[in-house]
Amino acid sequence: MAGHEFEPADRKRPVADHTAAEPLAAEETRQSCDPAFKHGVVVGFDGSTSSERALAYAIGMACRSGSGLIIVHVANRLPTTVWAGCEPPVFVDVPDHRTEVLGLELACAEYLAEVPWILVERGGDICHELEEVGREYEADAIVVGSTHGIVGRIFGSVAGRLAKRAQRPVVVIP
Repeated sequence: MAGHEFEPADRKRPVADHTAAEPLAAEETRQSCDPAFKHGVVVGFDGSTSSERALAYAIGMACRSGSGLIIVHVANRLPTTVWAGCEPPVFVDVPDHRTEVLGLELACAEYLAEVPWILVERGGDICHELEEVGREYEADAIVVGSTHGIVGRIFGSVAGRLAKRAQRPVVVIP
């Protein structure tokens, strides 16, 4: 059975209190994940050719291991300046509705019928969010597509940064 759910990217995240006796107490208030997808395969997906290859590999990996697939889209939050008369300019986050479009495309995809899956939307740094979702779901692996082009060479690719910092196996698909 295939399906999808959206986890809002702009949800409020608890901040640890510096004076609290237990700094991890704030983590316990975090929304729990679906237990059916524990020890699944996390895959970063943005609709690009590279992420489509990563998704295809992750589907095969999830099928072979008999686990669920956690598809993660890290949404862009575009800062926009709003000018209100005499007030100083204010920066507002404009939501990225690409996740909804991707969710509809994935819901209609026949190749996802063989594996249970969910779509999780996050906002922020791609590497951090993929690792965070992997930790929340206790994922067996994180699958990402490689970055091609000059931007990845200058600033470092997501796959390279994730492979250096992740606490679980990272599979990079060319």
